[in-house]
Amino acid sequence: MATINDVATKAGVSTATASRALNGKSTVDPILAARVLSAAAELGYQPNGPARNLRRQETAVLALIISDVENPFFTSIARGVEDVAQAVGYSVVLCNADENPDKERRYIDVAIQERVAGVVLSPTGTATNVDALTTRGTPLVAVDRHLPDASADMVLVDTKQAAKEATAHLISQGYDQVGCITGPIGIPTADDRLAGYKDATRAAKRRYSAKFVRRTAYRADGARDATIDLLTQDERPDALLVANSTMAIGVLEALSELDLRLGEDVGVVAFDDAPWAPLVNPPLSVVSQPAYDIGKVAAELLMARIADSTRTFTTTTLRANLITRGSSTRKR
Repeated sequence: MATINDVATKAGVSTATASRALNGKSTVDPILAARVLSAAAELGYQPNGPARNLRRQETAVLALIISDVENPFFTSIARGVEDVAQAVGYSVVLCNADENPDKERRYIDVAIQERVAGVVLSPTGTATNVDALTTRGTPLVAVDRHLPDASADMVLVDTKQAAKEATAHLISQGYDQVGCITGPIGIPTADDRLAGYKDATRAAKRRYSAKFVRRTAYRADGARDATIDLLTQDERPDALLVANSTMAIGVLEALSELDLRLGEDVGVVAFDDAPWAPLVNPPLSVVSQPAYDIGKVAAELLMARIADSTRTFTTTTLRANLITRGSSTRKR
């Protein structure tokens, strides 16, 4: 079994530095800390968790409460959280809130009852209340969706800018009227993507009209119905910005039912680069979000918060990348 000395040697640091890094101390240079975590993961290092946690009166367990376990975006976040947690001797319990505030609230209560060491949370929306966690002092990191006025670190993606770039791309390809299918009112990511869409439409001096926008649950069936509704009205869009990959499945189903050609009759850009996206004919253009990195950074922040609760709260905003493929690139 690997020892902390083995980890320090492989990482090229002192044993003291390795120990501080593995305990999430903020005094360790981030580059050195990353080397230590990587070395610990490679060597399969397991710290003496039980003794440490008896002193803290907590379990060596993190709760990861995500919005939708069926969405590959959230499963990639989960992988990032788990890889960091496992490297420093923590286990991760996955909780699926299913975009349901009541389920989310119950999982928060369970996390408190089970004395988890910390929580990574993707809030269901504006109804999310984390007072029970913050009052108890349970370390918390919010991912994907921000928590207004909450005492928590956050890891977000600038999806408003990404939506603006994706919409501008569709306009640049010669589509006359771009529509938008996004999530429910009150979910920050859904609101941000709509705002980015509006910004790009106005920047291109195109007419913005609410009749080209549909808001529905982040589900394939809702997106299918919304797409059929949009594309069977008298004045319809010839391109769509779609808020996530699950909704994109519903959009593709609707296009097939309406006998419309992807990319030719209707251009599409969807958020999240699902594994199947390049396999569609033509391949699906996407806004690729750094989901794994979101989870990794969130777990690193949580480890640092567990080690030092007095740290200043931070918000880390990552960038998404537009990947253009055949579904949004018109032949000239």
